[in-house]
Amino acid sequence: MGVTTLRVNLTDEDIRSLIRGESDEDKAMACFRLCRRIETADLDDKERRFAEEILRLVVSGAAERVRRALAVTLKSSPNLPSDVASKLARDIDAIAMPILENSPSLTDEDLIEIIEAAEPARQLAVARRSNLSVGVTDAMCEHSISEVITTALRNITNQFSEDGLTTAIERYPSAQDMAIAMVERPILPINVAEKIASKFSGIVFDKLVELHQLPPQMAIDIATATRERASIDLVAQAGLQSDLRRFVQQLNLNGKLTPSFVLRALCQGEVRLVEFAMAELAGIPHEKAWLLVHDGGHLGLKAIFERAQLPSNLYPAFRSAIDVLHETEFDGSFEDRNRFKKRMIERVLTRFQSIPDSDLNYLLEKLDYKNSSDDEGQKVA
Repeated sequence: MGVTTLRVNLTDEDIRSLIRGESDEDKAMACFRLCRRIETADLDDKERRFAEEILRLVVSGAAERVRRALAVTLKSSPNLPSDVASKLARDIDAIAMPILENSPSLTDEDLIEIIEAAEPARQLAVARRSNLSVGVTDAMCEHSISEVITTALRNITNQFSEDGLTTAIERYPSAQDMAIAMVERPILPINVAEKIASKFSGIVFDKLVELHQLPPQMAIDIATATRERASIDLVAQAGLQSDLRRFVQQLNLNGKLTPSFVLRALCQGEVRLVEFAMAELAGIPHEKAWLLVHDGGHLGLKAIFERAQLPSNLYPAFRSAIDVLHETEFDGSFEDRNRFKKRMIERVLTRFQSIPDSDLNYLLEKLDYKNSSDDEGQKVA
């Protein structure tokens, strides 16, 4: 950077102050002006190399106040040389933290080295960055405390490998906040979901079931494993599945495709699930099952109901639920599905007394939940 270029915002006196200033305050002000000039000027290669050399001199010999001025001013700048950024990242906290949290000039190697050797406060500064690579987060999962890992997990721009997530879960098998942060990420590897399901209950487990499509056998195994886990709603889990046919087949193989399950699915508005369930139980293709279930008359549903060998006393409830489906007008709003479910459950509950107690209690719980949700929505509104 020649003197001519500098003179717009940086005078010869500033340069002398930066190198030989009488006070740290003078040097810090000159450093600030230099950094601002680097950020705002259109410099050629020669001028930029000259500016970078001045920065290197500052970092090597300047007082703390001067180095801090440099770190704060260029913390987010891509123009900060990587070797200068690396040196600042290993300075005292007041200087290092802005660089660790923001500087794009730090390499993955710098970040990994800091994670492996630094105290948690500096690891946490790294965790607050965006777009962390797998290499960096792997190191974090292996060397950092759970709070650091949790912070990085909450930023969905950060990349995590299955191995890294597995390492974190094994190191901190009771860190609920960390597990929730994993579960709330858009994509969760199946093996990691299995580990979380085996180690956590309560809110972590509920979120896992709610937000992620569990493999059919895993969902079924969890639902029947213990009394604590028996509350998993297989109907809700089925609603997350991308391959309903496979899920229904797995339910049938495990003896879970019961009349109660099909009725609950229907009253929850999971009509596609019911279609696949009826097809599986009747031993016919889904396309044919769809035609029979949605037959405008009563013969089609009656025929597939009998072929699926479902209890005759439940047929009126199924018939009423299908009628509600066909009578309901949808306007495309977010509340369509909830209104449909609520109406479906209310119709079945008020018209039919032959529903088994377990199914009756299940539907009452669902209806109570929906009424509570409606009340809350009205209060908010």
